[in-house]
Amino acid sequence: MSGIAAPPGGFAGPVKRSVTIAGHPTSISLEPVFWQALEQAAHAHALPLSALIAEIDAVRIAAPDPPNLASAIRSWLFEIALRQ
Repeated sequence: MSGIAAPPGGFAGPVKRSVTIAGHPTSISLEPVFWQALEQAAHAHALPLSALIAEIDAVRIAAPDPPNLASAIRSWLFEIALRQ
């Protein structure tokens, strides 16, 4: 067996939350660790969670081949983590 371990609290599947983006409700499914990271990023940027998601969504839509919103959020958070 390798030397890796499960994350603290174990593995967890996606949790669906509803948010409003540009006046439209949408559901996003992310694992709890990504929701926590997204909430921390919103706090760090002094934005409400829905405003940060809307900004990520706007950048995602402008991409040549936009992924779904959950994938864009995960990718954005991963890039933030790599820079730290």
